[in-house]
Amino acid sequence: MERKEILSHVDHTQLSQTADWTSIKSLCDEAIQYKTASVCIPPCFVKQAKEYVKDRMKICTVIGFPNGYHHTAVKVFETEQAVRDGADEIDMVVNIGWVKAGLFDLAKEEICQIRKACEGKILKVIIETCVLSREEKIQMCQVVGDAGADYIKTSTGFSKAGATFEDIALFAEHVNETVKIKAAGGIFSLEDAERFLSLGADRLGSSRIVKLIKEEEKALTEKEGREEA
Repeated sequence: MERKEILSHVDHTQLSQTADWTSIKSLCDEAIQYKTASVCIPPCFVKQAKEYVKDRMKICTVIGFPNGYHHTAVKVFETEQAVRDGADEIDMVVNIGWVKAGLFDLAKEEICQIRKACEGKILKVIIETCVLSREEKIQMCQVVGDAGADYIKTSTGFSKAGATFEDIALFAEHVNETVKIKAAGGIFSLEDAERFLSLGADRLGSSRIVKLIKEEEKALTEKEGREEA
């Protein structure tokens, strides 16, 4: 798979607690240069980032992040504010406690409320696969589809583990035709990125992929320089 094809599926991500505008601006510049699908950034930077990138890049932000146990009303407000600030895409964390308790109707209703607050923007639902059973993951494939979300997403990157090949294959088997898949967390190589895409992922949430490609380019330039010398 060509590098530009991989990049077109990447949500170039900076969600560190220490993120500042300098790092967010650099992230946006890289995303524009490498033509990623979006930048995924903290809510407090959405307005500034949107004013900076204008229509050159999609802005994605997170809601109820990273634990998902905010009151639904808080998540709805966060979403409404993000949309006002210019967010193009919303990645929300489901209430994982409800999922573990089997309260799937409550989880669905919350997603529905956030779907409405998105005002037509893309909605991705993070279910934190590393803390769910296989049966819970399958049930959430149904819930996410029934609630009208656009994507089911594996992970926040802030829990015990990130995306696995097995989870992407499981999603691909059980989501309905309207739901796409985002793999996030722990994508350590370009080979892994390509495999996630081949298994059915449409988006990759990663802070590493652009860096890996930049390192590839640097190594190639150095090699060409040595050969010319």
